[in-house]
Amino acid sequence: MSANASPSGHQPTATYDSAFLKACRREPVPHTPVWFMRQAGRSLPEYLKVREGIPMLESCMRPELVTEITLQPVRRHQVDAAIYFSDIVVPLKAIGIDLDIKPGVGPVVEHPIRSRADLAQLRDLTPEDVSYVTEAIKLLTVELGGTPLIGFAGAPFTLASYLVEGGPSRTYENAKAMMYGDPELWADLLDRLAEITAAFLRVQIEAGASAVQLFDSWAGALAPADYRRSVLSASAKVFDAVAGYGVPRIHFGVGTGELLGLMGEAGADVVGVDWRVPLDEAARRVGPGKALQGNLDPTVLFAGPEAVRTKTREVLDSAAGLEGHVFNLGHGVLPSTDPDALTRLVEFVHEQTAR
Repeated sequence: MSANASPSGHQPTATYDSAFLKACRREPVPHTPVWFMRQAGRSLPEYLKVREGIPMLESCMRPELVTEITLQPVRRHQVDAAIYFSDIVVPLKAIGIDLDIKPGVGPVVEHPIRSRADLAQLRDLTPEDVSYVTEAIKLLTVELGGTPLIGFAGAPFTLASYLVEGGPSRTYENAKAMMYGDPELWADLLDRLAEITAAFLRVQIEAGASAVQLFDSWAGALAPADYRRSVLSASAKVFDAVAGYGVPRIHFGVGTGELLGLMGEAGADVVGVDWRVPLDEAARRVGPGKALQGNLDPTVLFAGPEAVRTKTREVLDSAAGLEGHVFNLGHGVLPSTDPDALTRLVEFVHEQTAR
């Protein structure tokens, strides 16, 4: 089912007429909706307080803590959507992958996947594996009322990169070596990850998420031909698996200016754009029938209020002719960002775009 229609057999939800969901469906909006990737996190002192002494993965498994952290930026910034507080490796941890998120490093996998035998680590994900996600989202939807909640997951390529490399990488030499040198194993790995990712998104939607975003954070490391040949079908499988729910599907990656058209082809209703490509040019690359999300450079928030307003106007001007636009940063909120700068930015976008 298209995200442009209310799910068949159901009355519109409390969030259905929100500015965020209207923009995702490319419908007229009262103002351009705003939310920020990583809006719930280290830029907020209240987040640092409630997370003190609690490891990242453990914090993702405590429903009441997840609820509080997810709500914090909504209360503070008055953003138009919340994003579920979690991490892209949560479903991998849930199925038994031996990994941890190490401060200052990121996800580290104890036994990287380098052979066909290693695929045995990737069993199916069941709702019972992530019951804490269902519980947290049910708590959140009550608290959020008419504010939409965005669920999310890591895309197969990005998850595969972590699993094959064993942790973060700048070059992805092991992942690319598998992709080029053993394309059959690579395809089977991504296909299995697509099934796990789709199952994780289904849990979030069925619990009450109003939209979902697929983060392919590292896809910008790929040439377009390699993306089409070795990645596109796995991402499309994820989007196809949740199409019937009728919730908007967002696709985002970093450094993906050359991949925007292909990322749209994968099946998203909304394509996220980082700060490197103006939104009007991004619209040309993506083609008609898609809303766009983005794309203020996160570092602009360090430049002072006037610079922020100037650069924000540039983004809004570039978005003026779009079918649908969700204002966001071109990547996540940086940890040392002044929270007040984000609050002022939300107010400014709402004022500038009020209709």
